[in-house]
Amino acid sequence: MKKIILFLLVVIQLHSCQEEKEPEKSTVQKPNIIYILADDLGYAEIGAFGQEKIETPNIDALSKKGMIFTQHYSSAPVCAPARYMFLTGKHSGNSFIRGNDEWNDRGDVWDYKAMAKDSTLEGQRPVPKGTKTIANYLQEEGYKTALVGKWGLGAPHTHSVPNEMGFDFFYGFNCQRQAHTYYPLHLYKNKKRVHLANDTIAPSTPFPKGLDPKDPTSYKDYTLTEYAPDLMFEELTGFVAENKANPFFLYWATPVPHVALQAPKRWVDYYIEKFGPEEPYLSGNGNGYFSHQTPHAAYAAMVSYFDENVGKLVQQLKDEGIYDNTLIVFTSDNGPSYAGGADPIFFESAKPFDGEYGRGKGFVYEGGIRVPTFFTWPGKIKAETTSNHASAHYDMLATFADVLDFDKPIETDGVSFLPTLLGEQNQEKHEFMYWEFPEYGGQVAIRMGDWKVIRQHLKDEEKPTLELYNLVDDPTETNNIAAEHPEILKRAAEIFDKEHTEPETQLFKIPFLERGLLSD
Repeated sequence: MKKIILFLLVVIQLHSCQEEKEPEKSTVQKPNIIYILADDLGYAEIGAFGQEKIETPNIDALSKKGMIFTQHYSSAPVCAPARYMFLTGKHSGNSFIRGNDEWNDRGDVWDYKAMAKDSTLEGQRPVPKGTKTIANYLQEEGYKTALVGKWGLGAPHTHSVPNEMGFDFFYGFNCQRQAHTYYPLHLYKNKKRVHLANDTIAPSTPFPKGLDPKDPTSYKDYTLTEYAPDLMFEELTGFVAENKANPFFLYWATPVPHVALQAPKRWVDYYIEKFGPEEPYLSGNGNGYFSHQTPHAAYAAMVSYFDENVGKLVQQLKDEGIYDNTLIVFTSDNGPSYAGGADPIFFESAKPFDGEYGRGKGFVYEGGIRVPTFFTWPGKIKAETTSNHASAHYDMLATFADVLDFDKPIETDGVSFLPTLLGEQNQEKHEFMYWEFPEYGGQVAIRMGDWKVIRQHLKDEEKPTLELYNLVDDPTETNNIAAEHPEILKRAAEIFDKEHTEPETQLFKIPFLERGLLSD
């Protein structure tokens, strides 16, 4: 009997030892993902990309911790379509949103005071029900998701608001028109208005007649009580603190430095001392947004204020012990603005490309769509590296799916560039990159390797152009060689025929293109 008992004890002990030796399931947390999208920040408006007048020490320091992309593109040259294509992984030949659509058939949506009283006048045209975004995919992977900043892809009281499009938390501007002032009457926290202690100073209010443009008190109405970027940053840091124990996706869609020119006084004063006297920018008589006595100082102040907050966010990640497990993407939605007192010539905002009107924001030339971009991920992305891999915002869904090894299929026109980020050699390249833009006269661009075909004036009274550039030989797109390479044009036309779909929204249709890319 004793032998039987002894045998049983040995068996039990061996079994318990085996249980102890079984490998534990991995407890490594998925990386946090922070996507920082500046608004109208030109290719060369941070120091890391060649800016010499505006100081961005925190962004520059962060860029040195990772990989700079010298050929990263926005999916579109203006706000709403760029954001939609980033979120959905679609290029503009297949995208539902291809331009800014203010949903004008509701009434006078540009009446700021009417919009304040009637929330049904806010926001942009809703996207289709069932549209799946990056945030939806990440929610399925167990991520907490947040959007802080500017939405611009739907309207209140519709299905097309952030909380119905994959975001657990939203704080900021629902409507991109309201983002034309940094002292709004309200913001949104999730689906509810948060009323602020600001006055009803409508965007584009003309400079008052009879006031002295050289008197600082003449501009007092444009600096009110609650500064939206401050409020948004507070909510952003709160989200990070609340979700530090779990993987999160933070889409920081800051409205900075999109005009109007409104910045913290301490930063404006700093640049006034640095730049010296300058001519005021006065709204009215064709000039939009708000007036400012020192427009150069104000614009630089906005960028440096943004830089300051980037530095604070990075420090918070370090203090919370989650910096090393966070993938940070820094980019912009399009090229630099020329409006509202912004001066891309003074700042050389897009160098080596042109950033002025006709070449910057709103146009498919390099100055309008090539954007400052870098990626940091400690231990994964090698510090102080640079890549010339050609990529676009619509590649981000494929890349995030690759990072997290999605086990579900995704629908995207993009190509993952994770191999490039990890320093691997098996990077797939784009056969082509595609832009179709129905605004600013109607435009289309197709990049194939080093070749780029551009057509302008497809929707206005001017004669349509047919342009071809080799971006290696001619990066600033000054020497049109279309007549010399019919074979390249033919290839672009074939791509267009394959990739272009007719837009669902009438506003986005370019009838000229329905005859083909090379039609006369």
